Parts: sequence; C-alpha cells; structure tokens
Amino acid sequence: MKVLIATEKPFAKVAVDGIREVVEKAGYQLALLEKYTDKKQLLDAVDDADAVIIRSDVMDAEVFDAAKNLKIVVRAGAGYDNIDLAAATAHKVVAMNTPGQNSNAVAELALGLMVMAVRNFYNGTSGTELMGKKLGIHAFGNVGRNVARVAKGFGMNVYAFDAYCPDDAMIQAGVTPVHSAEELYKTCDVVSLHIPATAETKNSINYALLSNMPKGALLVNTARKEVINEEELIKLMQERADFRYVTDIMPAAHEKLQELFAGRYFSTPKKMGAQTAEANINAGIAAAKQIADFFTTGNTRFQVNK
Repeated sequence: MKVLIATEKPFAKVAVDGIREVVEKAGYQLALLEKYTDKKQLLDAVDDADAVIIRSDVMDAEVFDAAKNLKIVVRAGAGYDNIDLAAATAHKVVAMNTPGQNSNAVAELALGLMVMAVRNFYNGTSGTELMGKKLGIHAFGNVGRNVARVAKGFGMNVYAFDAYCPDDAMIQAGVTPVHSAEELYKTCDVVSLHIPATAETKNSINYALLSNMPKGALLVNTARKEVINEEELIKLMQERADFRYVTDIMPAAHEKLQELFAGRYFSTPKKMGAQTAEANINAGIAAAKQIADFFTTGNTRFQVNK
C-alpha cells in the first residue's frame, strides 16, 4: 500500500517525520512529491498511489483519471474546495478533510488582524481597543469557536450566526446567538468570516449585507476569497470612509483595493491561517491517522464526498 504526500507547499520536516511514523507503523510505504512545479509531476506521482495527502494542491478530474489505484485522498486542513468531489465520487475515491487541526492557528490570526486594523495598521497614530467591541462570528464551526474563545480573552462581546448550529451550543460557549446574517452585521462592530465557499455562499458577502454594519466597521476574512463580492465591497468602501477590510486571502482586486483604500485595507501575500508549525504538524499527522484508520477499519468519519 502506497501513501503519497503531494505538496507544492511542503509540510515542515517534523510533520513529514510524524506522517512517516504513522504510515510505516501501519505497514504502508510513504512517497514524497514536494515543491513540484508542473502538473505532470503530480500526474506521474499519483499513478500507483493508494492514498494521497495534500494541502492546497488541486485534485481535479485529470488527477483522479491518472490515479488508477487511488482509494482515499485527505486534505490536511479544513477547507476542501481544491478537491473535485464529483470526480472523486465518480472514481470511487473517498475524500476527507481534517477539521479542527488548524482552528487555533486561524483564530489567532483573525484576532491578530483585528488588533492590527484597530491600531491603524501600526502607522503611529492613535487607534482603538477591541475590549467592549461587539464581535460577530459568521459560522460557528471549529474555527469560529476558537475565535470566540480568544476574543473573550480580549473582553469582546461575542455574537454568532450559523443556520446549522443550535443556539444551545453558542450559549454554552458564552456567545449570543443571532438568527440571520443581517442581524449579525447590523449588531456587530467587527465581523469575522468562517463560512466555506459553496454555491450558496459565493459572493454572499455583498453591498446589501455589509451596509448593515455600524460606523467604524471592520470585516475580517480568514475563510475564502470567493465568498466576497469584490465589486460590491469596493463600492461600499468608496462610499464609507470608516469601513475597513483585512484578509489572509489575497483578493482578485488586490491592487485596486490597495490603491483606493490605503490605511483601510490589508491582505497577506498568501493564505496564512494554517501557516504555523503546530497546525502544520497537527493536520499532517491527522491525515495520516485517518488514512491508516480507513484502511484498517473502514472508518469514513471525515468523508466530504458521497
């Protein structure tokens, strides 16, 4: 049984060592494809792989066609929009993610972006504090819960909207539930996005929704860039000099946003949410354990395709 790690952005060595230990202890062979620069390298590497671990690498129909022995692919991380789920299902491949492994890293980044924004991007002028501000968490999954935990340490008043999460779970976490996105945005000074990119959510963060936010509003996006309607965000920020946007997913309109809204907009050069040593190790080893468990017991708990 061959397990392939296919990572254009490699895992840290300590993570690879941990994955190797899990894989070899289970009696499987580990193969590495790191820092590849051409899709053909990936197509060649998956040819005889029974399992693949990826990060942001794209698993599309062409890759599944090339992977004749493939039975499982695991995305080391929460988001899995880089996997063509229909193609995985058509090829009878189980696709999984590793939910929760990167959650604290993303939460800490979200709060770090908030601090930077309210301190005027550290430009030497007087800013404001997060304590006492109302924070809205849009989607109360693993990351959202960690954001709530950290934000309460800052003394923020935390609200959340998640149509799929019961009120009791939010209340138990010390969070005030609201029952529509409009109510969340109308109530909160800061909104932190944690929604996936789906047909329902793409471009859903739009002019009408953002217009609800109070004066001095801050939008933080550590989710997916596709959920933002960038044209409408630009329109709103042109009309409202008080509105700020910070993200770790560079928008398609990055240069325009940078030019028009200096001092109110910031994006990291690349997605940074999971870029910590701890998250790197946790997600990689979790992926390896899920593969070993799948082959040993048939466990498909974290399957994301049907």
